[in-house]
Amino acid sequence: MVTALVVILVLILLLPFVVKQVEHNLEYFLFTMGIISVIVSKQFSAELFFHIFKNPLIYYITLAVLIAGLIFTLLKEKLKIGVEKVADKISLRLFAFIIIVILGLMSSIITAIIASLVLVEVVNYLPLTRKNKINLIVIACFSIGLGAALTPVGEPLATIVVSKLHADFFYLARLIGIDIIIAILALGLIGTFFAKRESGIGEPTEDVEADENIKEVFIRAFKVFVFIFALELLGTGFKPIIDLYIVKMKSEILYWVNTISAIVDNATLAAAEISPSMTPEQIRAILMGMLISGGMLIPGNIPNIISAGKLKIKSTEWARIAVPLGAILLIVYYIVLFVI
Repeated sequence: MVTALVVILVLILLLPFVVKQVEHNLEYFLFTMGIISVIVSKQFSAELFFHIFKNPLIYYITLAVLIAGLIFTLLKEKLKIGVEKVADKISLRLFAFIIIVILGLMSSIITAIIASLVLVEVVNYLPLTRKNKINLIVIACFSIGLGAALTPVGEPLATIVVSKLHADFFYLARLIGIDIIIAILALGLIGTFFAKRESGIGEPTEDVEADENIKEVFIRAFKVFVFIFALELLGTGFKPIIDLYIVKMKSEILYWVNTISAIVDNATLAAAEISPSMTPEQIRAILMGMLISGGMLIPGNIPNIISAGKLKIKSTEWARIAVPLGAILLIVYYIVLFVI
């Protein structure tokens, strides 16, 4: 069973980069791998599907994507004019810094979902090349994924951790707040290097239809639903490996092993790993490893999924900047957490 699950894990990591059909249909591929993983781990049952269908979060996220998509579609001209006015009045580099930092910090209040929906609509109308739009989106998604963990409102991982530890609302802000704020500011500075104004470029990214219709908004929302369902299945399918091996590791090793949160739902990992018996230092290390890794690949967290779906960002395009950036952040924070 373990060998088969490892093979599935490798396939999930590699196939989106080498098979075009998989890359273009990532949601359905992950759903299929999720089904296979729960069958292999003997977790497949009607109860599992009922449990996933009863999870209100899957509907909340899908509905948020749908409603925001409809609103942005109806108001796209006003949004475009507004973004262009702001971009004309201030430096584009400053605008990029503000977007990354503000959305990163605000995601803990307005949720990572809403922050990412705002992000893609704003960046889509900036006078940037497609490559730099993708770079900016990826960096901002790292920021949103980190910032959302500051409160239980921001994302499911934070909710689960606070619940398991019976902690107060601001526990995570006190524990990892400084780490996260420094990272968000650093990401904002990095983002400025990709905010190079291109003359004649102010229209939506070429892969995104400017006249996105209502039907396409519904299709995008459905794909997000499938994506989240797939992550739930994968989290359940890999749970035997998590329970047998991962939770027993030392914090220093766990920090690196948790890079699997790049493809496995980090809320599932947190639910399995976090315990009230752990020291604050252990919890801090586990969380930072998960949160940073979550930005490295598209399945890593909800902002990635929403952004990649809207701008039709390919797995290779995402990983080209996200993997090196994530690796640098992981090394820096490993030194901060375990060496200094």
